[in-house]
Amino acid sequence: MIRPQDAVGELYGVSLRYGARVALDDVTISLPAGRMVGLIGPDGVGKSSLLSLIAGARRIQSGQVHVLGGDLGDPRHRADVCPQIAYMPQGLGKNLYPDLSVRENIEFFGRLFGQSKDERDRRIAALLTATGLDPFPDRPASKLSGGMRQKLGLCCALIHDPDLLILDEPTTGVDPLSRRQFWSLISRMRAERRGMSVIVATAYMEEADQFHWLVAMDAGRILAAGSPSDLKAKTNSSSLEESFIALLPEERRRGHKAFTIGPRPPGDDGEPVIVARDLTRRFGEFVAVDRVSFSIKRGEIFGFLGSNGCGKSTTMKMLTGLLPASAGEAFLFGEAVDASDMKARFRVGYMSQSFSLYSELTVRQNLDLHAHLFHIAREKARARIADLTARFGLEDFLDQRTADLPLGIRQRLSLAVAIVHEPEILILDEPTSGVDPLARDRFWDLLADLSRGEGVTIFISTHFMNEAARCDRIALMDAGRVLATGTPAELVKARQRTNLEDAFIDYLEEANAAEARRSGPRPETAARPAEKPGMERERRAPNRWFSPRRLFAYTIREGLELLRDPIRLGFALLGTAFLMSVFGAGISTDVNNLTFAALDRDNSHDSRTYLEELRGSTYFIEKKPIVDQADLERRLQSGDIKAAIEIPPDFGRDIKKNLPTSVGAWVDGAMPFRAETIRGYLQSAHQQFLSDYAVREGQAADNTPDDVRQALRNKDVAMLGYAHSNPAVQARIETRFLYNQDFESIYAQVPGSIALLLVEIPAILMALAIVREKELGSITNLYVTPVTRIEFLLGKQIPYIVIAMVNFAILCLMGLLVFGVPIRGSFPVLLLGALLYVTATTGIGMLISTFCQTQIAALFGATILTMLPATQFSGMLTPVSSLVGAPAMLGRGFPMTYFLKISVGTFTKALGFQDLSMTLLQLAAFIPILTLLSLIFLRKQES
Repeated sequence: MIRPQDAVGELYGVSLRYGARVALDDVTISLPAGRMVGLIGPDGVGKSSLLSLIAGARRIQSGQVHVLGGDLGDPRHRADVCPQIAYMPQGLGKNLYPDLSVRENIEFFGRLFGQSKDERDRRIAALLTATGLDPFPDRPASKLSGGMRQKLGLCCALIHDPDLLILDEPTTGVDPLSRRQFWSLISRMRAERRGMSVIVATAYMEEADQFHWLVAMDAGRILAAGSPSDLKAKTNSSSLEESFIALLPEERRRGHKAFTIGPRPPGDDGEPVIVARDLTRRFGEFVAVDRVSFSIKRGEIFGFLGSNGCGKSTTMKMLTGLLPASAGEAFLFGEAVDASDMKARFRVGYMSQSFSLYSELTVRQNLDLHAHLFHIAREKARARIADLTARFGLEDFLDQRTADLPLGIRQRLSLAVAIVHEPEILILDEPTSGVDPLARDRFWDLLADLSRGEGVTIFISTHFMNEAARCDRIALMDAGRVLATGTPAELVKARQRTNLEDAFIDYLEEANAAEARRSGPRPETAARPAEKPGMERERRAPNRWFSPRRLFAYTIREGLELLRDPIRLGFALLGTAFLMSVFGAGISTDVNNLTFAALDRDNSHDSRTYLEELRGSTYFIEKKPIVDQADLERRLQSGDIKAAIEIPPDFGRDIKKNLPTSVGAWVDGAMPFRAETIRGYLQSAHQQFLSDYAVREGQAADNTPDDVRQALRNKDVAMLGYAHSNPAVQARIETRFLYNQDFESIYAQVPGSIALLLVEIPAILMALAIVREKELGSITNLYVTPVTRIEFLLGKQIPYIVIAMVNFAILCLMGLLVFGVPIRGSFPVLLLGALLYVTATTGIGMLISTFCQTQIAALFGATILTMLPATQFSGMLTPVSSLVGAPAMLGRGFPMTYFLKISVGTFTKALGFQDLSMTLLQLAAFIPILTLLSLIFLRKQES
């Protein structure tokens, strides 16, 4: 029994659900302080959920969680103990930033904990030396090996000298040498830092055996707790893995027996069915697989043993034709691997590292689908599926969706799908990763039956030593190279070791020493003054509400990532310029060079004079005359002409006699805006003819020819009145245009395009920036560090405001120099308006990102929620004042409505601060509103 004063963490009746799935079920446990505590169990049993609750990263749904002497349900206590807790989430370097260097990653975490530059430099030097990363301070995190990445993650976790270190499967996928070095490093740091508590989740029973105290978990519940020796004694087991199996419920253990595999049948040493000769694969300058050679014989179980990222999966993909080799040769069944050779594919089964079946389909539907893909006859497929479901124990799950299956059942289904077409070769890429020991043994029973009973050749990759020991032969792989090949016993004997792990470590150390000799001597690191005793205990209470240092930690980090991602930066800076050139040059409301043709049924002097009015216009281009009505309809339908003029018979005679007559105008109405403009042009030309005719005949007209020509020049499409002979009518309306007297659309397009582009691109960039943290998992740093939500949001927003202002400058220069649109009003007012505007538009992206979980969703959300109101309700096409109801509310509630007034006003109307001050205030009001809404929706803990 652990007393409360001796516990680093206590959980009382804690339950946690993800939708309908139970992650933790009424968990009550006390964890001893100052010890190495391990959580053991397969993936999906609740280990990560439990650790995230203890770290304060996840919201407590029910029960109580006490850590470091207080209740984490109390926000004040959680904020107080946050600087005393360090949390490394599951996944290689998941809390790291791949584009940042080793030093920049650690500096980022130092700033989050409020450390000054001198303090950061001192701590970073000590940590880099302790972890052996001091020769690589400038290497990007993405270029580190798995072991080095975990060491860097540990440096970032320890930068603030925590009392409680929480590690979620820190060595999964790491090679045995790096794994051993990692735990040696933890032991040294615990020795130097007396009293530090460490809680670890692990999938490796052999490393859990070294911890002081263990918690065995299954299905969200605690199976047992105590020291490794206590658990083994309780279950009368010789190993921790056997002990864990014995602790499982009886229904789970029923029928289980220790795994054994018999020898290969005699006479199976024929020609190899898989051969690799100097197989090489490069990705740019990076060599993923370096001159790998091996051969695998029929019926053999051949294991590929190595850490994540060493080239196992890449080699397997080259052997299946999924990835072309950069150099070397690969053979299957004596034939060179050819991705287009479907016959060879029908003889190979492949099970990828990640679950690759269709999660929305049931077990039966997945099996049926793959049977059809391999062209298996219906009756044969039905019998084959029945056999596989019986052998693999899938009968009770046939109608369940695969997304709802336990991990062990899901892996069995993947194997069944991989062999549904009875392949001769089966390639399995880490098929048992995350599976509990019981399910792993059952899986290997199936593999043994396939190999020994059916003669299937099995090529399997793993990073579990006990699995590698079950293979007939194995290849040890590291950094893209095969270090040794042979039976497990041969490899152990060759290095004169007692087990396979020690032999593998020996091979790795030899390879590392050879690489060090090739690379030259390790660079000397500058000597630094030793830290004073007790210096590591100095801690300043962080500012709970706001810290500029924490805010600029995110600003600096986001800026560095942008600068090191040329594609994203290129789109951010040049994308707006490209779209501006399209909008400015390719989109115009000017309607010129309209095609028309005439059907002149009168062919008189007056009818020809009438048509001359159109021929002399700059807006019309005449096509060959129309023959008849059918020709008129055909040419309008084909798009050959946009308008047709039909002059009736006796047109000239009737007009001379002052008799009523009419001219038919047929307009292509497929595009209403253009059709309306054509109608206006034709009406103006018609009025011009009547005015000219009245002048020639000595009649007075309401409008003189000059008036009509001015109307045409100004594109005044309103009817100016019909000519008549009443000299008493002298009143008329004269239209004058201000600001854009030539009525050219470019003077509206440029300021409008600037407003449109500064809402779309910044909003999208900002939305993606925050959601990217969620997808990569680095959002955890918000949950478990002292940084506040406002610091996080504003820190990430600042770089995108800067980019948006650079875009604004580029767009203004393009407007001035490329399109010749001058800024007639106050540029400082335009600049201030742009700053307020992009702060608001990035705020829109910030708000969208708070409720999106994927970058795809954020991209679509930001595009739709900005483009629709920008084009329809902000005054770009229709004045906001003419909108009513919901469209009017959308228009007045969107920032572009106000910036459009500023942009058009300063470019075209020569407006200044006095004219636009109220609009600037209205635009500025969006900033606190959007920021407040983002704060409401962004949580400091994961739900």
